Amino acid sequence: MNPSFSSTRFFNPLMLWVDVALTTNEMLLSAGSVIQMRTERMAKAGLSPSEVDLAEFQLMGHEKLAAASESGAAMANQLHTTQFALVNRAVKHWLGSGLALFSLATSTSPAQAVSHAEAFGNAATRSAEAVNHLSSASARIVQRGLKPIHAKTTSNARRLLIEQA
Repeated sequence: MNPSFSSTRFFNPLMLWVDVALTTNEMLLSAGSVIQMRTERMAKAGLSPSEVDLAEFQLMGHEKLAAASESGAAMANQLHTTQFALVNRAVKHWLGSGLALFSLATSTSPAQAVSHAEAFGNAATRSAEAVNHLSSASARIVQRGLKPIHAKTTSNARRLLIEQA
């Protein structure tokens, strides 16, 4: 087994994706609150918003652009550092599994079949590990992209709730 795949820093992809789902859920709930509070503020301000209202309305646009920019940069950075190498590794191991399977299918003796079966088992294991690693890396890319948007959305929800009280 390749030690890089069994390393503790590579987590169970299912748990990473669960974290993505929970973070997204929290972000969407916060976004709903923020949208409701800001829409009410706009409706109350009507055609003559105060200076405080104008500052809040302007902040909305700036925050969205900043969070989207930070999110895109974080995802691009994570994608650049891990994803391309992992995709290449996964394809390499997948092709290796295909070659090992073909060798097993064309074995001419029982001893050769046993040897090829073992090689196929090892290749299939490496291929599965590479796909598992790829899924974990994909989840981390999504986590990095959600982080700035989640942070801004939840902080806005807290701030606006305090202002509203």
